[in-house]
Formats: sequence, structure tokens, C-alpha cells
Amino acid sequence: MGFFLHSQLLSMVAFVHTVETGSFTAAAVRMGVSKSATGKNVARLEQRLGVKLLNRTTRSISLTEEGELYYRSCLRVIDELDEAESLLASRRKVVAGTLRISLPVSYGRLCIMPILATLSSEYPELRLEISFTDRRVDLIEENIDLAVRLGDTGNSASLSGRNITSQRSVICASPAYISRHGLPGNAEELVTHDCLGLARDGRVLPWKVLDGNGGITTIEPVTRHIVSHGEALRDAAVSGMGIAFLSTWLAGDDIRKGNLRIIPVATPEYDAPVSALWPVSRNLSPRIRVVVDKLYSVLSKAPGLF
Repeated sequence: MGFFLHSQLLSMVAFVHTVETGSFTAAAVRMGVSKSATGKNVARLEQRLGVKLLNRTTRSISLTEEGELYYRSCLRVIDELDEAESLLASRRKVVAGTLRISLPVSYGRLCIMPILATLSSEYPELRLEISFTDRRVDLIEENIDLAVRLGDTGNSASLSGRNITSQRSVICASPAYISRHGLPGNAEELVTHDCLGLARDGRVLPWKVLDGNGGITTIEPVTRHIVSHGEALRDAAVSGMGIAFLSTWLAGDDIRKGNLRIIPVATPEYDAPVSALWPVSRNLSPRIRVVVDKLYSVLSKAPGLF
């Protein structure tokens, strides 16, 4: 009985990894086994169930209708096993188990990953599955344990959260651009300049500035170029393509090195919160708590990073 359950669970895990990675080869790498072993595990699973779970071609793998149903069931089983492991670990005061984290692309790579790398060495029984996207993920639907979100967190009764720091942004341009086009002295003068826009979800994000009374207002600059990636936007500004509204965690090094100069248009001290979110159903498990606490302890000490 024990061997059968082990074999069944192994086949189930191989199937889930194959679906998530899109190939037997990638699933095998993730599991640390051979491609043939992964394929055989999935084939045995289909034979035992008596249904076809995957459509296979030479170029891709996709779920059948039955495979989609079984995949969702597998996720629930694996999640429950992981929660059971986490419960036992919490009784032993050990942080263990798998934590699925969703991070914004640039902020996650530059600001969060170094912190997670430190945590990984501190807690050897903690396993991290990290995905990067600037799309607003559905934590429940996509089986995510923890997400870091820039800006508005929305209003969902199914999520809990904690503010871990705040983001500051400034308007800046390269010395070469300023030499060619001059330095705008106020927000109104930006209309005569080449502005660079950051696109999210099909729209260009507005810039937040201070009005004459110190209040925060938003402007929608007339953009010459639009970029959908934060680091590429910074690179465009550094290369002299135009003026950009950039977060200081992204542009701080280039400002300090003189590659970018801050335009004298006042912006708020902080313009967006940075939050950690998790499903209420997770009940702030030990592995979520330790990550959230670490993010807060590091990032809250230097909000804005400039």
C-alpha cells in the first residue's frame, strides 16, 4: 500500500510539473529526474485513471478537458499535503514547505530577490516557487501563497495584507537630453518635451506631482515614446530618449552616478504603497509570516531608497 501511494503521488507531481512548465524536459529539470522518467510517470497515471490527461504534439503539451479537472484536484491535494507539513513544522518552530510567490518584474528582481536569497540560506527547509509578472494575479485562482503588489491593493475579502514600504518617484532625464532640449522648470513646460510613458494593462500610467498648495495631482504627459518595462524605461531615459517618471528604487543608482538628473518638478515624498498580500485561507502560516516580516524589516527602513 505504501509503495502504491508513493508511486501515485510521484506520478501526480510529475503531471503537475509538466503542466506548469509546459514540457517533460522542463518538468524533469525541476524534479531532478530524467525526461523519460517524467514521461513514464505521466503515462502510468493516464493508464491507471483510464483517461487521456495531456494532448501531446512535437512542439507543445496541453491539457485535455479531463486533464484540466484532474490538474485542479492535484493542486488541492498537493496544497493540503504542504499545509500538513507546514503545520507540523510550525509545532517544531521550523519554517518549512513550499511558498509560491508572485512578484512584479523589475521591483521583484531588484528589490525582493536579494532578500529572498538571504532567507533561503537562513531556512534550508523553505522551498520557494517564484513567478514574475506585472499583471494583477488572482491569488486564489492561480494558487499563489504570497504576492507583492505596487500601488492600490484593491478590496477583496478573500485577501489579507501588510504594507511593507512606500514607493517614491521623480521626474528625470539624462544630461545629454537636457543639454539638447533644456530643463523644464515646471509641469506645464513638460508638454514641449519628449516624455517617456510607462504602459500597464493597455494604458499609460499618469505622473504624480505636487500642485502650488502642496497637494498631490496627476498629469498625463504627452508621450513621444511608450515602454511597457520599467528597466527598459530607465534605460531609455539614460540613453537620452526623453524625460521619464521613474521610481527611485529603479533610477537611484543612475541618479547618484550622474547618468540621470532630477527635473525640478516637485513630486510627492511617497506616491504608492508596496504591499504583501496573501489569501485569508492561508492563516498567515509560518513560512508566509517569516517572509513578510523579513520584507518589512529590510524595506521599511529606507522607503523610497533615495
